[in-house]
Amino acid sequence: MTTATTLSASTDPAARRPPLGGWLAVLSVMAGIFAIVTTEILPIGLLTPIGADFGVSDGTAGLMMTTPGILAAVAAPVVSLTTARIDRRLMLCSLVLLLAVADFLAAAAPVYWLVLVSRVLVGVTIGGFWSIAAGLAERLVRAESVGRATAVIFAAVPLGSVLGVPVGTFIGDHAGWRTAFVVMGAMSVAVFAALLFVVPPLPPVRAVRPAALRSLLHHGAVRRTLLITFLTVLAHFGAYTYVTPFLEDVTDVGQGAVTGLLLVYGAAGIAGNFLGGTLVTSRPRAAFGAATAMVAGATLLLPVLGGSPAGAVALLVVWGIGYGAVPVSAQVWFARAAPHAPEAAAVLFTASFQATFSLGALAGGAVVDQATPSVVMALGGTVAALATGVIVTATRRVV
Repeated sequence: MTTATTLSASTDPAARRPPLGGWLAVLSVMAGIFAIVTTEILPIGLLTPIGADFGVSDGTAGLMMTTPGILAAVAAPVVSLTTARIDRRLMLCSLVLLLAVADFLAAAAPVYWLVLVSRVLVGVTIGGFWSIAAGLAERLVRAESVGRATAVIFAAVPLGSVLGVPVGTFIGDHAGWRTAFVVMGAMSVAVFAALLFVVPPLPPVRAVRPAALRSLLHHGAVRRTLLITFLTVLAHFGAYTYVTPFLEDVTDVGQGAVTGLLLVYGAAGIAGNFLGGTLVTSRPRAAFGAATAMVAGATLLLPVLGGSPAGAVALLVVWGIGYGAVPVSAQVWFARAAPHAPEAAAVLFTASFQATFSLGALAGGAVVDQATPSVVMALGGTVAALATGVIVTATRRVV
Protein backbone atom coordinates (compact mmCIF):
# COMPACT_ATOMS: atom_id res chain seq x y z
CA MET A 1 0.00 0.00 0.00
CA THR A 2 1.03 3.62 -0.34
CA THR A 3 1.77 6.02 2.47
CA ALA A 4 0.39 9.53 2.35
CA THR A 5 0.89 12.79 4.13
CA THR A 6 -2.22 14.86 3.51
CA LEU A 7 -2.02 18.62 3.23
CA SER A 8 -5.00 20.66 4.24
CA ALA A 9 -6.77 23.00 1.86
CA SER A 10 -5.35 25.94 3.78
CA THR A 11 -1.74 24.85 3.39
CA ASP A 12 -1.74 23.32 -0.09
CA PRO A 13 -1.32 26.13 -2.66
CA ALA A 14 -3.08 24.04 -5.29
CA ALA A 15 -6.23 23.91 -3.20
CA ARG A 16 -6.52 27.71 -3.37
CA ARG A 17 -6.23 27.91 -7.15
CA PRO A 18 -9.12 29.74 -8.87
CA PRO A 19 -11.09 27.61 -11.38
CA LEU A 20 -9.50 29.23 -14.44
CA GLY A 21 -5.98 28.83 -13.07
CA GLY A 22 -6.63 25.19 -12.26
CA TRP A 23 -7.86 24.42 -15.77
CA LEU A 24 -4.89 26.23 -17.33
CA ALA A 25 -2.66 23.99 -15.24
CA VAL A 26 -4.58 20.92 -16.42
CA LEU A 27 -4.15 21.99 -20.05
CA SER A 28 -0.42 22.55 -19.56
CA VAL A 29 -0.02 19.03 -18.14
CA MET A 30 -2.03 17.70 -21.09
CA ALA A 31 0.29 19.59 -23.46
CA GLY A 32 3.27 17.99 -21.74
CA ILE A 33 1.89 14.50 -22.24
CA PHE A 34 1.03 15.31 -25.85
CA ALA A 35 4.62 16.47 -26.50
CA ILE A 36 6.00 13.35 -24.84
CA VAL A 37 3.75 10.89 -26.67
CA THR A 38 4.34 12.62 -30.01
CA THR A 39 8.12 12.64 -29.54
CA GLU A 40 8.09 9.01 -28.50
CA ILE A 41 6.36 7.75 -31.65
CA LEU A 42 7.69 10.39 -34.06
CA PRO A 43 10.29 8.02 -35.62
CA ILE A 44 7.59 5.64 -36.88
CA GLY A 45 6.71 7.89 -39.82
CA LEU A 46 10.36 8.93 -40.30
CA LEU A 47 11.89 5.47 -40.07
CA THR A 48 12.84 5.19 -43.73
CA PRO A 49 14.51 8.61 -44.21
CA ILE A 50 16.37 8.41 -40.88
CA GLY A 51 17.62 4.93 -41.69
CA ALA A 52 18.69 6.04 -45.17
CA ASP A 53 20.47 9.11 -43.80
CA PHE A 54 22.61 7.05 -41.45
CA GLY A 55 22.86 3.95 -43.63
CA VAL A 56 21.11 1.57 -41.20
CA SER A 57 18.41 -1.05 -41.80
CA ASP A 58 14.74 -0.62 -40.90
CA GLY A 59 15.21 -2.98 -37.97
CA THR A 60 18.18 -1.02 -36.63
CA ALA A 61 16.30 2.23 -37.12
CA GLY A 62 13.50 0.66 -35.07
CA LEU A 63 15.80 0.89 -32.03
CA MET A 64 14.63 4.50 -31.84
CA MET A 65 11.31 3.07 -30.68
CA THR A 66 12.79 0.33 -28.49
CA THR A 67 15.18 2.50 -26.48
CA PRO A 68 12.67 4.95 -24.92
CA GLY A 69 10.35 2.15 -23.87
CA ILE A 70 13.09 0.31 -21.98
CA LEU A 71 14.23 3.44 -20.18
CA ALA A 72 10.65 4.55 -19.43
CA ALA A 73 9.85 1.17 -17.88
CA VAL A 74 12.80 1.61 -15.52
CA ALA A 75 12.29 5.35 -14.95
CA ALA A 76 8.62 5.10 -13.87
CA PRO A 77 9.27 3.32 -10.55
CA VAL A 78 12.73 4.81 -10.03
CA VAL A 79 11.55 8.41 -10.38
CA SER A 80 8.52 7.73 -8.18
CA LEU A 81 10.64 6.20 -5.44
CA THR A 82 13.57 8.65 -5.52
CA THR A 83 11.83 12.01 -5.97
CA ALA A 84 9.03 11.61 -3.43
CA ARG A 85 10.15 14.70 -1.47
CA ILE A 86 10.62 17.04 -4.45
CA ASP A 87 7.97 19.54 -5.55
CA ARG A 88 5.93 18.00 -8.37
CA ARG A 89 5.94 21.21 -10.46
CA LEU A 90 9.73 21.30 -10.34
CA MET A 91 9.89 17.69 -11.46
CA LEU A 92 7.44 18.24 -14.35
CA CYS A 93 9.37 21.30 -15.56
CA SER A 94 12.72 19.51 -15.31
CA LEU A 95 11.48 16.48 -17.21
CA VAL A 96 9.89 18.42 -20.08
CA LEU A 97 13.07 20.49 -20.38
CA LEU A 98 14.99 17.22 -20.67
CA LEU A 99 12.61 16.30 -23.49
CA ALA A 100 13.52 19.50 -25.34
CA VAL A 101 17.23 18.67 -24.99
CA ALA A 102 16.56 15.20 -26.39
CA ASP A 103 14.69 16.59 -29.41
CA PHE A 104 17.40 19.12 -30.26
CA LEU A 105 20.12 16.49 -29.82
CA ALA A 106 18.34 14.17 -32.28
CA ALA A 107 17.94 17.03 -34.79
CA ALA A 108 21.66 17.85 -34.66
CA ALA A 109 23.06 14.30 -34.36
CA PRO A 110 25.83 13.64 -36.91
CA VAL A 111 25.89 9.90 -36.18
CA TYR A 112 23.17 7.39 -35.38
CA TRP A 113 24.38 6.51 -31.88
CA LEU A 114 23.73 10.08 -30.78
CA VAL A 115 20.14 9.72 -31.97
CA LEU A 116 19.89 6.69 -29.69
CA VAL A 117 21.34 8.72 -26.80
CA SER A 118 18.60 11.28 -27.36
CA ARG A 119 16.04 8.49 -27.19
CA VAL A 120 17.45 7.43 -23.80
CA LEU A 121 16.62 10.92 -22.54
CA VAL A 122 13.13 10.61 -24.03
CA GLY A 123 12.65 7.37 -22.10
CA VAL A 124 13.61 8.95 -18.79
CA THR A 125 11.17 11.79 -19.47
CA ILE A 126 8.33 9.43 -20.31
CA GLY A 127 8.65 7.29 -17.19
CA GLY A 128 9.18 10.22 -14.84
CA PHE A 129 6.52 12.57 -16.22
CA TRP A 130 3.84 9.89 -16.46
CA SER A 131 4.40 8.59 -12.94
CA ILE A 132 3.84 12.12 -11.60
CA ALA A 133 1.14 13.44 -13.94
CA ALA A 134 -1.25 10.50 -13.62
CA GLY A 135 -2.70 11.64 -10.31
CA LEU A 136 -2.40 15.43 -10.54
CA ALA A 137 -5.98 16.32 -11.52
CA GLU A 138 -7.25 16.15 -7.95
CA ARG A 139 -4.66 18.74 -6.93
CA LEU A 140 -5.35 21.19 -9.74
CA VAL A 141 -9.14 21.55 -9.83
CA ARG A 142 -12.08 21.36 -7.46
CA ALA A 143 -13.37 17.96 -6.39
CA GLU A 144 -16.43 18.07 -8.64
CA SER A 145 -14.20 18.66 -11.69
CA VAL A 146 -11.58 15.95 -11.06
CA GLY A 147 -13.21 13.47 -13.44
CA ARG A 148 -13.34 15.90 -16.33
CA ALA A 149 -9.81 17.13 -15.65
CA THR A 150 -8.46 13.58 -15.63
CA ALA A 151 -10.18 12.91 -18.97
CA VAL A 152 -8.64 16.05 -20.45
CA ILE A 153 -5.14 15.11 -19.28
CA PHE A 154 -5.38 11.58 -20.65
CA ALA A 155 -6.91 12.76 -23.93
CA ALA A 156 -3.34 13.70 -24.85
CA VAL A 157 -2.48 10.02 -25.20
CA PRO A 158 -4.70 9.17 -28.18
CA LEU A 159 -4.21 12.61 -29.68
CA GLY A 160 -0.43 12.27 -29.53
CA SER A 161 -0.57 8.63 -30.62
CA VAL A 162 -2.74 9.18 -33.68
CA LEU A 163 -1.49 12.61 -34.75
CA GLY A 164 2.20 12.33 -33.95
CA VAL A 165 3.13 9.97 -36.77
CA PRO A 166 1.29 11.65 -39.66
CA VAL A 167 2.23 15.18 -38.56
CA GLY A 168 5.86 14.18 -38.11
CA THR A 169 5.83 12.47 -41.49
CA PHE A 170 4.30 15.56 -43.12
CA ILE A 171 7.00 17.83 -41.67
CA GLY A 172 9.69 15.32 -42.64
CA ASP A 173 8.42 15.17 -46.21
CA HIS A 174 8.48 18.93 -46.67
CA ALA A 175 11.40 20.06 -44.50
CA GLY A 176 13.40 16.95 -43.58
CA TRP A 177 13.24 14.62 -40.59
CA ARG A 178 15.58 16.81 -38.52
CA THR A 179 13.12 19.69 -38.76
CA ALA A 180 10.42 17.47 -37.24
CA PHE A 181 12.58 17.05 -34.13
CA VAL A 182 13.34 20.78 -34.02
CA VAL A 183 9.60 21.48 -34.05
CA MET A 184 9.04 19.08 -31.17
CA GLY A 185 11.94 20.64 -29.27
CA ALA A 186 10.40 24.08 -29.66
CA MET A 187 7.04 22.76 -28.51
CA SER A 188 8.68 21.22 -25.44
CA VAL A 189 10.23 24.58 -24.54
CA ALA A 190 6.79 26.20 -24.83
CA VAL A 191 5.31 23.52 -22.58
CA PHE A 192 8.11 24.12 -20.06
CA ALA A 193 7.17 27.80 -19.92
CA ALA A 194 3.48 26.96 -19.50
CA LEU A 195 4.17 24.50 -16.67
CA LEU A 196 6.42 27.00 -14.94
CA PHE A 197 3.92 29.85 -15.02
CA VAL A 198 0.47 28.22 -14.66
CA VAL A 199 1.06 25.14 -12.50
CA PRO A 200 1.13 26.04 -8.78
CA PRO A 201 3.78 24.75 -6.37
CA LEU A 202 2.89 21.11 -5.66
CA PRO A 203 4.58 19.82 -2.51
CA PRO A 204 4.59 16.00 -2.48
CA VAL A 205 1.69 14.50 -0.56
CA ARG A 206 2.20 10.78 -1.07
CA ALA A 207 4.94 8.33 -1.93
CA VAL A 208 4.79 4.92 -3.58
CA ARG A 209 6.75 2.27 -1.72
CA PRO A 210 8.28 -0.83 -3.36
CA ALA A 211 6.02 -3.06 -1.26
CA ALA A 212 2.94 -1.49 -2.88
CA LEU A 213 4.19 -2.38 -6.36
CA ARG A 214 5.01 -5.94 -5.32
CA SER A 215 1.65 -6.47 -3.65
CA LEU A 216 -0.28 -5.60 -6.79
CA LEU A 217 1.30 -8.50 -8.65
CA HIS A 218 -0.33 -10.91 -6.19
CA HIS A 219 -3.80 -9.90 -7.41
CA GLY A 220 -5.17 -12.15 -10.13
CA ALA A 221 -7.18 -9.34 -11.71
CA VAL A 222 -4.07 -7.16 -11.98
CA ARG A 223 -2.06 -9.97 -13.56
CA ARG A 224 -4.82 -10.69 -16.05
CA THR A 225 -5.10 -7.04 -17.01
CA LEU A 226 -1.34 -6.82 -17.42
CA LEU A 227 -1.44 -9.86 -19.71
CA ILE A 228 -4.17 -8.35 -21.90
CA THR A 229 -2.34 -5.03 -22.09
CA PHE A 230 0.95 -6.80 -22.82
CA LEU A 231 -0.49 -8.76 -25.73
CA THR A 232 -2.36 -5.78 -27.20
CA VAL A 233 0.54 -3.33 -26.99
CA LEU A 234 3.01 -5.95 -28.25
CA ALA A 235 0.79 -6.66 -31.26
CA HIS A 236 0.13 -3.02 -32.10
CA PHE A 237 3.62 -1.60 -31.84
CA GLY A 238 5.27 -4.70 -33.25
CA ALA A 239 3.26 -4.04 -36.43
CA TYR A 240 2.66 -0.29 -36.43
CA THR A 241 6.33 0.60 -35.99
CA TYR A 242 6.87 -0.84 -39.47
CA VAL A 243 3.70 0.34 -41.18
CA THR A 244 5.65 2.86 -43.29
CA PRO A 245 7.87 0.15 -44.89
CA PHE A 246 4.72 -1.94 -45.48
CA LEU A 247 2.90 0.87 -47.26
CA GLU A 248 5.96 1.67 -49.38
CA ASP A 249 6.89 -1.93 -50.26
CA VAL A 250 3.55 -3.76 -50.36
CA THR A 251 0.94 -1.09 -51.09
CA ASP A 252 3.57 0.52 -53.36
CA VAL A 253 2.80 4.14 -52.60
CA GLY A 254 5.22 7.06 -52.32
CA GLN A 255 6.22 8.87 -49.15
CA GLY A 256 3.69 11.63 -49.78
CA ALA A 257 0.85 9.11 -50.03
CA VAL A 258 2.09 7.43 -46.84
CA THR A 259 1.55 10.71 -45.02
CA GLY A 260 -2.04 10.86 -46.26
CA LEU A 261 -2.71 7.26 -45.26
CA LEU A 262 -1.31 7.86 -41.77
CA LEU A 263 -3.52 10.92 -41.43
CA VAL A 264 -6.50 8.72 -42.25
CA TYR A 265 -5.35 6.31 -39.56
CA GLY A 266 -4.97 9.23 -37.14
CA ALA A 267 -8.47 10.53 -37.75
CA ALA A 268 -9.87 7.04 -37.24
CA GLY A 269 -7.89 6.75 -34.01
CA ILE A 270 -9.41 9.93 -32.60
CA ALA A 271 -12.88 8.61 -33.41
CA GLY A 272 -11.98 5.30 -31.76
CA ASN A 273 -10.85 7.08 -28.61
CA PHE A 274 -14.19 8.83 -28.17
CA LEU A 275 -16.18 5.73 -29.09
CA GLY A 276 -14.18 3.61 -26.68
CA GLY A 277 -14.50 6.20 -23.93
CA THR A 278 -18.27 6.24 -24.38
CA LEU A 279 -18.65 2.46 -24.28
CA VAL A 280 -16.04 1.37 -21.75
CA THR A 281 -17.74 2.78 -18.66
CA SER A 282 -20.90 0.71 -19.13
CA ARG A 283 -19.55 -2.21 -21.17
CA PRO A 284 -15.80 -2.55 -20.55
CA ARG A 285 -15.55 -6.12 -21.83
CA ALA A 286 -17.26 -5.23 -25.10
CA ALA A 287 -15.17 -2.08 -25.55
CA PHE A 288 -11.80 -3.70 -24.94
CA GLY A 289 -12.70 -6.90 -26.79
CA ALA A 290 -13.94 -5.03 -29.85
CA ALA A 291 -10.83 -2.84 -29.87
CA THR A 292 -8.38 -5.76 -29.81
CA ALA A 293 -10.46 -7.70 -32.35
CA MET A 294 -10.34 -4.76 -34.77
CA VAL A 295 -6.56 -4.49 -34.38
CA ALA A 296 -6.27 -8.25 -34.98
CA GLY A 297 -8.53 -8.26 -38.02
CA ALA A 298 -6.90 -5.27 -39.68
CA THR A 299 -3.31 -6.48 -39.27
CA LEU A 300 -4.13 -10.03 -40.30
CA LEU A 301 -5.86 -8.83 -43.46
CA LEU A 302 -3.30 -6.21 -44.48
CA PRO A 303 -0.98 -8.76 -46.18
CA VAL A 304 -4.02 -10.01 -48.13
CA LEU A 305 -5.87 -6.79 -48.99
CA GLY A 306 -3.23 -4.12 -48.33
CA GLY A 307 -1.65 -4.44 -51.76
CA SER A 308 -4.15 -1.92 -53.13
CA PRO A 309 -4.51 1.64 -51.77
CA ALA A 310 -8.25 1.13 -51.28
CA GLY A 311 -7.71 -2.00 -49.20
CA ALA A 312 -4.95 -0.33 -47.18
CA VAL A 313 -7.14 2.69 -46.44
CA ALA A 314 -10.07 0.56 -45.29
CA LEU A 315 -7.93 -1.55 -43.00
CA LEU A 316 -6.05 1.43 -41.59
CA VAL A 317 -9.41 2.95 -40.64
CA VAL A 318 -10.39 -0.25 -38.82
CA TRP A 319 -6.97 -0.43 -37.16
CA GLY A 320 -7.14 3.22 -36.13
CA ILE A 321 -10.60 2.93 -34.58
CA GLY A 322 -9.57 -0.23 -32.76
CA TYR A 323 -6.31 1.00 -31.29
CA GLY A 324 -7.79 4.43 -30.58
CA ALA A 325 -10.02 2.72 -28.01
CA VAL A 326 -7.22 0.68 -26.43
CA PRO A 327 -5.63 3.24 -24.04
CA VAL A 328 -8.89 4.29 -22.39
CA SER A 329 -10.10 0.69 -22.23
CA ALA A 330 -6.85 -0.51 -20.68
CA GLN A 331 -6.89 2.33 -18.13
CA VAL A 332 -10.43 1.48 -17.02
CA TRP A 333 -9.63 -2.22 -16.67
CA PHE A 334 -6.49 -1.47 -14.69
CA ALA A 335 -8.28 1.00 -12.40
CA ARG A 336 -11.00 -1.56 -11.68
CA ALA A 337 -8.42 -4.27 -11.03
CA ALA A 338 -6.57 -2.17 -8.41
CA PRO A 339 -8.98 0.35 -6.87
CA HIS A 340 -7.20 0.13 -3.51
CA ALA A 341 -3.84 1.42 -4.78
CA PRO A 342 -4.30 3.95 -7.61
CA GLU A 343 -0.84 5.54 -7.34
CA ALA A 344 1.02 2.24 -7.37
CA ALA A 345 -1.24 1.01 -10.17
CA ALA A 346 -0.36 4.04 -12.30
CA VAL A 347 3.37 3.39 -11.86
CA LEU A 348 3.02 -0.32 -12.61
CA PHE A 349 0.83 0.34 -15.66
CA THR A 350 3.27 2.92 -17.04
CA ALA A 351 6.27 0.64 -16.56
CA SER A 352 4.59 -2.41 -18.09
CA PHE A 353 3.11 -0.46 -21.01
CA GLN A 354 6.44 1.11 -21.92
CA ALA A 355 8.37 -2.13 -21.57
CA THR A 356 5.93 -3.85 -23.91
CA PHE A 357 6.01 -0.90 -26.32
CA SER A 358 9.78 -1.38 -26.51
CA LEU A 359 9.57 -5.16 -26.85
CA GLY A 360 7.03 -4.87 -29.65
CA ALA A 361 9.23 -2.52 -31.67
CA LEU A 362 12.25 -4.75 -31.06
CA ALA A 363 10.43 -7.94 -32.04
CA GLY A 364 9.00 -6.31 -35.16
CA GLY A 365 12.45 -5.09 -36.13
CA ALA A 366 13.93 -8.58 -35.81
CA VAL A 367 11.17 -10.00 -38.00
CA VAL A 368 11.26 -7.28 -40.65
CA ASP A 369 15.03 -7.68 -41.08
CA GLN A 370 14.71 -11.44 -41.56
CA ALA A 371 11.40 -11.58 -43.44
CA THR A 372 9.01 -8.95 -44.81
CA PRO A 373 6.65 -6.24 -43.46
CA SER A 374 3.74 -8.53 -44.38
CA VAL A 375 5.00 -11.19 -41.98
CA VAL A 376 5.24 -8.54 -39.25
CA MET A 377 1.59 -7.60 -39.82
CA ALA A 378 0.44 -11.22 -39.72
CA LEU A 379 2.30 -11.93 -36.48
CA GLY A 380 0.93 -8.77 -34.91
CA GLY A 381 -2.60 -9.82 -35.82
CA THR A 382 -2.08 -13.23 -34.29
CA VAL A 383 -0.95 -11.75 -30.97
CA ALA A 384 -3.87 -9.28 -30.96
CA ALA A 385 -6.23 -12.21 -31.51
CA LEU A 386 -4.77 -13.88 -28.42
CA ALA A 387 -5.49 -10.70 -26.43
CA THR A 388 -9.10 -10.83 -27.63
CA GLY A 389 -9.35 -14.43 -26.46
CA VAL A 390 -8.12 -13.52 -22.97
CA ILE A 391 -10.69 -10.72 -22.74
CA VAL A 392 -13.54 -12.97 -23.83
CA THR A 393 -12.63 -15.59 -21.21
CA ALA A 394 -11.91 -13.10 -18.37
CA THR A 395 -14.12 -13.52 -15.33
CA ARG A 396 -16.90 -10.98 -15.02
CA ARG A 397 -15.65 -9.96 -11.59
CA VAL A 398 -12.88 -8.03 -13.35
CA VAL A 399 -15.11 -6.21 -15.81
